[in-house]
Amino acid sequence: MFMTPLSTSEIDAYNARGGAQADAADPQAAQDRFLKLFIAQLSNQDPLNPMDNAQMTTQMAQINTVTGIQQVNQTLKSLADQFSMGQGLQGASLVGRQVIAQGNALAVESGKAQGSFSLAQPADSVRVDILATSGEVLGTVDLGPRSAGMHNFEWALGAIDPERIGGMQVNATSAGQSVPAVTLSRQRVESVAMVDGTLRMRTTGGMTLSYQQILAFL
Repeated sequence: MFMTPLSTSEIDAYNARGGAQADAADPQAAQDRFLKLFIAQLSNQDPLNPMDNAQMTTQMAQINTVTGIQQVNQTLKSLADQFSMGQGLQGASLVGRQVIAQGNALAVESGKAQGSFSLAQPADSVRVDILATSGEVLGTVDLGPRSAGMHNFEWALGAIDPERIGGMQVNATSAGQSVPAVTLSRQRVESVAMVDGTLRMRTTGGMTLSYQQILAFL
């Protein structure tokens, strides 16, 4: 009884099974199974219509491709696991540190309200109004001229209840013209966790931030 060469559709079906099982299959075992099937095919081929060199080369190249893909998948999975572990270790070192992200919240610590903002261009006059939760102005910080970029500031609360601190409003001008300013939230990291492969940070202000949302670490 003679065997015909493996058809293209059979090779494609084998490749598909190999790709779908790449995470669980042993690349060496898959190659061994293919070679046993290939040798059996050669041993039982029709001597009057043997497989030509092109067919043999094509089939060998295809099994090598499948094996190579499986090995690449295993390598990538290993790298992903190592990266995730590295992120977790890095995240643990962030607990207790202050971070800056988009927002309008102020960090209140040791009797001071701490905030940050960013200017689109230099300003010759910058004033920050500290707002209560009700919206009223509790105090003002006059910072004078400031360059473009990110800036930090502090404001002493005095006798004001920290629970009343709501946010801030930045007023910046240059030659009498308004300068665009973006308020930034300063928060202290309380805990970290890996969620769906992404590092998440929980802050004392109740915010949950991803690593990509952090603009700066203090």
